[in-house]
Amino acid sequence: MTDRRLTIHEAGKLLKDKQISSVELTRATLERIEQVEPKVHACVTVAGERAMQQAEKADGLLAAGNGHPLTGIPVFIKDNMCTRGILTTCSSRMLENFIPPYDAFVVERLNNCGAVTVGKTNLDEFAMGSSTENSALFTTANPWDLSRVPGGSSGGSAAAVAAGEAVYALGSDTGGSIRQPAGFCGVTGLKPTYGRVSRYGLVAFASSLDQIGPLTQDATDCALVMNTIAGHDPRDSTSAPYPTPDYTQCINGDLKGLKIGIPKEYFVEGMQKEVAAAIRAAIGQLEQLGAGVDWEVSLPSTPYALAVYYIIAPSEASANLARYDGVKYGFSYADTDNMWEALEKTRQHGFGAEVKRRIMLGTYALSAGYYDAYYLKAQKVRTLIRQEFDRAFEKYDALLTPTSPTVPFKIGEKTDDPLQMYLSDVCTLPINIAGVPAISIPAGFADGLPVGMQIIGKPFGEETILKVAHAYQQSTDWHKRKPEI
Repeated sequence: MTDRRLTIHEAGKLLKDKQISSVELTRATLERIEQVEPKVHACVTVAGERAMQQAEKADGLLAAGNGHPLTGIPVFIKDNMCTRGILTTCSSRMLENFIPPYDAFVVERLNNCGAVTVGKTNLDEFAMGSSTENSALFTTANPWDLSRVPGGSSGGSAAAVAAGEAVYALGSDTGGSIRQPAGFCGVTGLKPTYGRVSRYGLVAFASSLDQIGPLTQDATDCALVMNTIAGHDPRDSTSAPYPTPDYTQCINGDLKGLKIGIPKEYFVEGMQKEVAAAIRAAIGQLEQLGAGVDWEVSLPSTPYALAVYYIIAPSEASANLARYDGVKYGFSYADTDNMWEALEKTRQHGFGAEVKRRIMLGTYALSAGYYDAYYLKAQKVRTLIRQEFDRAFEKYDALLTPTSPTVPFKIGEKTDDPLQMYLSDVCTLPINIAGVPAISIPAGFADGLPVGMQIIGKPFGEETILKVAHAYQQSTDWHKRKPEI
């Protein structure tokens, strides 16, 4: 009755038909968390008592006929989104005791529709990383192989969904932080168009790149969550003032007449052969479903995306993280009477190694004498990358690539080589630079580990990529396979 593999739409039907209650579903979810969390370590905070209170209210809404597709269904929130009354740490010592006085926009939306927040998930500190190993708290494990990483920075959210600790979760994506862990953990993860979902209440990493999105079990669930969290928010100056469609109405129908391009630059040198084979097989499946596929697509500036990202993102991080000075909130080094020494020690002890590395990179790129040579040039190349996507979408309805060039790597395998770690996101970074939407869906296995396929759409074209994802999932069962843990 409370199968941990329920999707949102399956759970919603059971709740509507009164075959289960939200209290029962939430209790079973909390029991599941207690069972697997000692192995997976996906959660920073479990808000069990509060979740049960929300579940009771949800049952009241359902009984009164005021239910919503997300009413009564357990969700995890990535721990860089503000939750009033619940610890929000960003998996950093700097915010280890921070309890926000307000909710993020997306949390408000979920609360308003009667969703049940069971807790907050682990991440790379301040969302800076590709493996969740940069968390100041602990490393999350991949449910498919506990010796491997779940990806990052939304690794906790992806692992929680894959392990059945919640029906769905929210993550944030700055350079692949929803899609890469979704690919590593065998779940479905959507990064919306920049501005489609408000960033109000999201702790900032790189403000021109960050975007919130869902991690779910299939494309239908992504559509349901997007119906709730997408929309204009006047509190976020980058929130797009455009109407949002009903995404669930866009996912049905065949792919006949749809044109899909395969950018050759994404099949990078060093890509795992089994990963490439799985993606090629998935593309063949889409052709059988009626889509027209062109393998001769080129986005020539793609190889520069990694360098562009690691100038722009650290530069914006350097500015955003300047607020952590030990004065207003968060960790404060108090063993000195000297203000400047206190500021230096606060950041020295409050930030982890990767955060410090990116702050120094960004500060250097923005410094006098180097701004034009690095930051300004990176912004110019960013424009070229965006223009190449624009030209591609004049001809194609969607682009298709691997989500990651490899399957999940071993915990500790890349921690001593930051550059190799950065290359984990080589297929996802350009999408954030261009600001376009993309979704990662399960597309097979290599060495017994999940392989993710990335579907990229034109700006505000989430309907198209959800349609492609849904059609593929209707004809395959990769997304239904779950780790035994």
